[in-house]
Amino acid sequence: MIEFRIDRRSGVSTYLQIVQQTKQALRLGLLQPGDQLPTARAVVEATAINPNTVLKAYRELEREGLVEARRGMGTFIRKSLGRTPPADSALRAELTEWAGRARTAGLDKDDAAALCASVLDDCFAHQSSQGEANV
Repeated sequence: MIEFRIDRRSGVSTYLQIVQQTKQALRLGLLQPGDQLPTARAVVEATAINPNTVLKAYRELEREGLVEARRGMGTFIRKSLGRTPPADSALRAELTEWAGRARTAGLDKDDAAALCASVLDDCFAHQSSQGEANV
């Protein structure tokens, strides 16, 4: 089961952090269709946030069709996201190795994330422009 981590200094609203963490778990295959999300009460106890915040996040996930609330039973995953390789894949191992080198080189998490985002933007923009040229 997923454990939400709330970063009060991130500038991202609490409910959105729950939504984002759920989507990330879906993309990584950590949550599968049929899995149950923690109850609002359990999230409140673990994170000390308002129950309405958890319910707002779960409603947003439901609105997006990712979860379904079953009265008296809880909130369950309806579908997965993406095609992320499994946690033990070669791609993940290479990325883990790269992240270690970035940290050794003095980059902090935000610096490494910015570098990754820039490279991904370049790679995928190039890929989509090639695809458009072939149309």
